[in-house]
Amino acid sequence: MLTAPYGTWPSPVDATLAAAHDGHPEWVEFVGDEVWWTEPRPAEGGRRALVRRTAHGTQETVLPAPWNVRNRVVEYGGRPWTGATRDGRPLIVFTHFADQRLYRYEPGGEPRPLTPLSPVGAGLRWADPHLDPARGEVWCVLEEFTGDGPGDVRRLLAAVPLDGSAAEDRHAVRELTDGRHRFVTGPRVSPDGRRAAWLAWDHPRMPWEGTELRVGEIGADGTPHTVHTVAGGPGEAIAQAEWHTDGSLLYTSDRSGWWNLYRDGTPLCPREEEFAGPLWKPGLRWFAPLDNGLIAVVHGRGSTVLGILDTESGEVVDAAGPWTEFAPALAAHGSRVVAVGAGPRTAHEVVELDTVTGRARAVGARHRDAVDPAYYPEPRTRTFTGPGGREVHAHIHPPRHPARTAPDGEATPYVIWAHGGPTSRAPLVLDLSVAYFTSRGIGVAEVNYGGSTGYGRAYRERLREQWGVVDVEDCAAVARALAEEGTADPARLAIRGGSAGGWTAAASLATTDVYACGTIAYPVLDLTTWGPGETHDFESRYLESLIGPFAEVPDRYAERSPLTHADRLTVPFLLLQGLDDVICPPAQCERLLARIRGRGVPHAYLTFAGEGHGFRRAETMVRALEAEMSLYAQVFGLDAPDVPRLELHP
Repeated sequence: MLTAPYGTWPSPVDATLAAAHDGHPEWVEFVGDEVWWTEPRPAEGGRRALVRRTAHGTQETVLPAPWNVRNRVVEYGGRPWTGATRDGRPLIVFTHFADQRLYRYEPGGEPRPLTPLSPVGAGLRWADPHLDPARGEVWCVLEEFTGDGPGDVRRLLAAVPLDGSAAEDRHAVRELTDGRHRFVTGPRVSPDGRRAAWLAWDHPRMPWEGTELRVGEIGADGTPHTVHTVAGGPGEAIAQAEWHTDGSLLYTSDRSGWWNLYRDGTPLCPREEEFAGPLWKPGLRWFAPLDNGLIAVVHGRGSTVLGILDTESGEVVDAAGPWTEFAPALAAHGSRVVAVGAGPRTAHEVVELDTVTGRARAVGARHRDAVDPAYYPEPRTRTFTGPGGREVHAHIHPPRHPARTAPDGEATPYVIWAHGGPTSRAPLVLDLSVAYFTSRGIGVAEVNYGGSTGYGRAYRERLREQWGVVDVEDCAAVARALAEEGTADPARLAIRGGSAGGWTAAASLATTDVYACGTIAYPVLDLTTWGPGETHDFESRYLESLIGPFAEVPDRYAERSPLTHADRLTVPFLLLQGLDDVICPPAQCERLLARIRGRGVPHAYLTFAGEGHGFRRAETMVRALEAEMSLYAQVFGLDAPDVPRLELHP
């Protein structure tokens, strides 16, 4: 074991390797007996590829580049594809990112468009599709722009003909609902075909604040009627609804303070843990009913596991395996369940559970150690004490290297990671971007600050009207605690985050003296402009709960904004921004840079053409990660010869 200062250890986990393993499989589904899903391809322009596991156990990409199975509904995108077998052959309907059209595809042929292009605004977008072979249609969410502004939009349920008759004719698309609600999820049709259920909500609520579960009778014309609300409301968030095989309606509600599972209004397994999460994308699935009456569930408090719920006893039996986190991506077929699982030493994989034998195994996107696992961090989940004695949850990733140790007495540099959302959570999974730092001798602390999901509604609502306060305080509490106990070097602490995490990082640099530097990616920086007109419609009223109604507390919007406190920014920082970002547009960064110009604050601003909110291309991720490492090396006084030097400008 050689001795070398923290932050200088040589590592095989370089930025190129980390970028190649960024992202994870999503949107798993059965097509007949086969398992299909989408997965990222950073080296192919960041597209999402559609992948199938054949009956022979082989894995193959279904559509070649540049086909990109992804959509822009609510800008974050929703479920982009569905499939079934027809005459023994797969029939697939998917959305293509480049033009946002729905396409029909049968292996051996070419994709054929089902929907037209729109000459108005940002076009026609489709998500959360469900096939209705009997009517020859696919039912889905339609997001239709009526003008050029981000708020000029209507959303409704629509039925698209599978014969292609609507490919050039918008009028051939049947509207199933009247568009009275601002947001909807895709319809779920009951086993007897007589009823449809979906979720709906309106501004200023976000879906984790309050949604309505709507049910309608399907008439002879194939249109829902007598539509009424059966659950939910302004203070109750329904996250998912599905029909059971017996015709009862299953849904997750947080009416008890925790997202629990209900059948026709009766709780099936009341626990102080979560059986759902925030509905950032229409089509997320935390549970899936099986033909035998059991229900596959993703559940937990903090971390999430895959289990099988017996609806009669209320007992849950969890799947065994290395996966300690499961994504909201479930599908069931017969006695089989597929999901997406990961763990601290296992990247996200497509996992199949046989509920008859109880055996779980990875069947797709299988994890392969790209380097010796001795370079992976060994994280610990800890609970810290924040202001007022409140609990703050975090994952601590100390430096780890099989052949290096630090000199006796040297304190460890640490980077505090603030997750995005902010209504979200940092899962405890293998992330080579974390290993990129820990294998070099820099610790990482992922903070699930107040407002994070996974710990009940009360924890989630700690951030109500407190964004920029609670998140900043909780991150600082973890950083200070690590320093006080001797785990971290108080003089070598940094903070980083993207999106809402970028806001927290910027606010932390502007309002605390905890950090020596920071990395801020595609952030919100100016609350007075980030809202209707400058950001997308989905989050345009989010600040009413995070900050308060603008009409009532206008001064709070300015007071909380890092832009307002730009004069307090004195430490070096790195700013990263996609030029095609419509959620947190470049104007946010440009206003901050104008405020600090000429003040002598060392900083770098890197922009990336073709990138939106969150980076998807390998070359972008490599440049961003190396720039971040160079910032820490310069500020912390580290020797990092293998990393291109980032030019910091005053």
